[in-house]
Amino acid sequence: MKLFDPLRIGRITIANRIMVPAMVTHLCKEDGVVTQDTINRYVRYAAGRAGLIIVEAMAIHQVKSGPLLRISDDVYIEGLRRLTQKVHETSDSKIFPQIIHFLKVARTGWRQTADMLSITDIDQIVEQFGDAVRRAREAGFDGAELHGAHAYTLSSFLSRTNPRADEYGGQTLEGRLRLIGRVMENVRRKAGRDFPVGVRLNGEEFIKNGYTVVDSKLIAVRLAELGVSYISLSAGGKFEDAVHTPGQVLYPYNGYSGDRCMPGDWLPRALHAGIAAEVKGYLVAKGHQVPVAVAGKLDAPADAERVVAEGMADMVGIARGLLADPDWPLKVKNGETDRIVLCDYCNVCKALDGTHKTVICALWPQGSIQAPKDDPTAQAPKWPDPEKSLTATLKESRAELKWPKAVGSANYQVYRAIDQEDPQMIDAVKITFWVDNTVLGGHKYRYFVRPCAATGQPGQRTNTATVEVPAPGYMVAH
Repeated sequence: MKLFDPLRIGRITIANRIMVPAMVTHLCKEDGVVTQDTINRYVRYAAGRAGLIIVEAMAIHQVKSGPLLRISDDVYIEGLRRLTQKVHETSDSKIFPQIIHFLKVARTGWRQTADMLSITDIDQIVEQFGDAVRRAREAGFDGAELHGAHAYTLSSFLSRTNPRADEYGGQTLEGRLRLIGRVMENVRRKAGRDFPVGVRLNGEEFIKNGYTVVDSKLIAVRLAELGVSYISLSAGGKFEDAVHTPGQVLYPYNGYSGDRCMPGDWLPRALHAGIAAEVKGYLVAKGHQVPVAVAGKLDAPADAERVVAEGMADMVGIARGLLADPDWPLKVKNGETDRIVLCDYCNVCKALDGTHKTVICALWPQGSIQAPKDDPTAQAPKWPDPEKSLTATLKESRAELKWPKAVGSANYQVYRAIDQEDPQMIDAVKITFWVDNTVLGGHKYRYFVRPCAATGQPGQRTNTATVEVPAPGYMVAH
């Protein structure tokens, strides 16, 4: 398999194996109606030719939750139809909504848990999911995705920490699977068995007593038996280890499980690929060919290509990387990887989501709420004197880098090589100063900086600046 091979998902075929996972934008208002800004965000992904676009989470119920899209009533269909029409007019990208139900949270830190729901409440949730997917079909979506990961209701029932003690309870795997099983049956009955429906699932919860890949393999088998069209693997994002900020509703992405869900720059790349490989291998061994997607720092083209080529997953979910540069698929396909606006995993987008503010990328031009349109003819940024631009100084076990402004640069990519290793981009910044706090005594570091235009057009790299870090005094010769 190759990254740009087509893939069959139910009755549809996507043009490549690149998925835009659901990312909350907060571009709508509190009424949950699609806005032009919402449409513009997803049209940019379609223009970049992602194979499958998953629209940000849409609530199936009417609750106060800030600027979040809704699919809880037929009145929302018109706006959603405008969204799907514009995407389909732009390219052959397929578009699914991510459909969610979530339990109540309060600014005091209190949250509703699965055991607080009555059987009547559960019956209503089952019906709401079916109605929502039916609306998705009427709105012109190519399929739908049920959100069974992170801190949402389906995930809370699937969790090993599910506190219920009845037929939906956490004491047995079958009890934990009962709700999503009923939801899938209702969805198929109301939206049709030919309508593609995928499920987002945690490969691991990354909380105390939470489930691991041991369970997610079994859950994936049940989902395949239920006839899901694909399984999209994520991780973490749970309330159980969230840190409460006084006066704010509990945010499930600020504990360790949240870090695993949206890994920052200090966590390794492709960190969930191994989980996906285990789930995919187990499904195949059980005779199921349902496609599997995986997300988690996969925007390096070599990583994305490797995950697909080695059969670890059938699709790669690239969220923040495609937020930074929606034209990533086109640039990779055309061999223009040096023009990609590379995500540096600063997680400004995550922080904006946590405060219900419009989600943007920090690497976009100042004031932008959308990624700039690609311009392959844009002039490359230029240094005043590229041979004397960069200085690197060692200060208190830190390497401090400085460089002048480059004309036409929107941001700067910082590259580092340790000893004889190949240089790797380790950060992208808009300022002209950067500090490396991770130098290791007794080793040699080489740096250079590359200026980039807003659409990724690279300028000439600076000179290479070198820092030799002395070994600390406690080191002794062996």
